[in-house]
Amino acid sequence: MNYLKIAWRNLWRNKRRTLITAASVFFGVIFAAVMSSMQEGSYGTMIDNVVKFYSGYLQIHNVDYWENKTINNTFTLNDSLLKKVSSVNEVTSFSPRLESYALASSEDLTKGAMVIGIDPVGENKITNPEKWIIRGRYLEPGSKGIIMGKELAGFLQIDVGDTLVLLGMGYHGANAAGKYPVEGIFEYPLPEFNKQFIYMDLKLAQDFYSADNLVTSLVIMVKNHYHLPHAKKKLNMLVSSPYSLMSWDEMQPEIVQMIDADRSGGKIMKAILYLIIAFGILGTIMMMISERRREMGVMVAIGMQKSVLGIILFFETLYIGFLGVISGIAGSVPIIAYYYNHPIRLTGEAAKTYLDMGLEPVLAFSWQPFVFYNQAITVFVLTLLIAIYPLYKSFHLNVTTSLRA
Repeated sequence: MNYLKIAWRNLWRNKRRTLITAASVFFGVIFAAVMSSMQEGSYGTMIDNVVKFYSGYLQIHNVDYWENKTINNTFTLNDSLLKKVSSVNEVTSFSPRLESYALASSEDLTKGAMVIGIDPVGENKITNPEKWIIRGRYLEPGSKGIIMGKELAGFLQIDVGDTLVLLGMGYHGANAAGKYPVEGIFEYPLPEFNKQFIYMDLKLAQDFYSADNLVTSLVIMVKNHYHLPHAKKKLNMLVSSPYSLMSWDEMQPEIVQMIDADRSGGKIMKAILYLIIAFGILGTIMMMISERRREMGVMVAIGMQKSVLGIILFFETLYIGFLGVISGIAGSVPIIAYYYNHPIRLTGEAAKTYLDMGLEPVLAFSWQPFVFYNQAITVFVLTLLIAIYPLYKSFHLNVTTSLRA
């Protein structure tokens, strides 16, 4: 305890030197935390683009559907399956869909589109299509109309109140044809959705495709992707053939590959950042030891053992590291909190690049606890390793040379 007290008092005998040394740790923690937060936030945005705009975190299909996505590989949604899904605590909402392709026509213009039959209330809890309506209104349960993407409507030269003709192939080769009024136009941040998506009430879609009481998928949401492993593990024990359970990463492997590649690059960048931080801390510690050579020589000359001197210097370095880490975390919290609540919206070519990849053009930040404590622990460990340097210098102190410094 005496060594701890002496080390603490020694720090404040020269406040300026102590603050400069602690500042190197302080800025290192802030840079590392902000960089990590932006990186993890970007991954979260990528995942959100997949799950909150379309796929959900999990989907239940017919076992043959994912390999052969036809209207024939559907299943009947029964109460038993719904009870199993709702029994999992991590599940926040779920909604059935019937999806297939059709030709959308208006006078002389025709284009292929994905027709998605949804439960308007349930779907709104998952992907919230109502939020993206720019003209007209969202679907109501039992609605006889459709809503469609802005670019698809523009290509077909139709608007709210016009009639859209759909032609396709229904269940087991039945003809699918119908006329539907356009009730709303939506505009997602992702252009591909606006070019091909058409939503209609689930019962209307089942009538259109002659697929009574059939669905292609049951879309399931959990609170966030950190809850996904637990939810998937529980559902796997409840769901068996003829059903198949898939998570978003199995349905969108290209997004996982993109995240893994970016994470690898991020690790290299953080390694370089930590190396710069380490050399910055080491430089300030070396400066501190150099300035105190005479003081150290006098202390040893009047009887202090070198081992005791080394322990005191070691504790001083740890104190500086602790002060820098705590203040760095405190300083990073308001910065990350601001950008977490006000993500950076990209414009120009950067935004176009994101949109071309099917991603929302935004730089988001993460608020997960590990963003803070991982950086704090890493920088503190670096400081702990650097603290070996003053310990080494004290054991190899030349008293005569130090007294002349």
